[in-house]
Amino acid sequence: MKNLIRICLVVILLFLLSFTLHAQDHYAKLEKNRNIQAKGLIHQLNTTRDTLILKSDKKINYLYSINKDYGRELDFHIDTTSYKLPLNKLSKGKHVFVAVQSPMRIVFVVKILKEIPKKESEETIEKGIVAIEPTRIVHPSN
Repeated sequence: MKNLIRICLVVILLFLLSFTLHAQDHYAKLEKNRNIQAKGLIHQLNTTRDTLILKSDKKINYLYSINKDYGRELDFHIDTTSYKLPLNKLSKGKHVFVAVQSPMRIVFVVKILKEIPKKESEETIEKGIVAIEPTRIVHPSN
């Protein structure tokens, strides 16, 4: 009888842990460039893992990504020392990023594990709002 209770408790515990672990999935995974010459470029994901953060002591001239189909999804002229890129613009799958700091090119990989929800812009929200007050026609007086 004691063994049956222990087995039931273990099964219940494993069942509850599976839900907890599933809730902590991340949107993306970053594979950093470990080359000693690339240490000047700090590349990391934010805490929610939906934004790529680039920081450097030198100017980052250009950033582009190549997706799993060998097509360029992103192409940016940055010309600054820090940049934040929302990853919701990328499709699901593996993306090779190239950050150009003349004359170096620093390559790293970002894997999008699942679709990242896109935040609604203000224009999209305004299109859904219906005006309650009728429009007024103003006649110019002569």
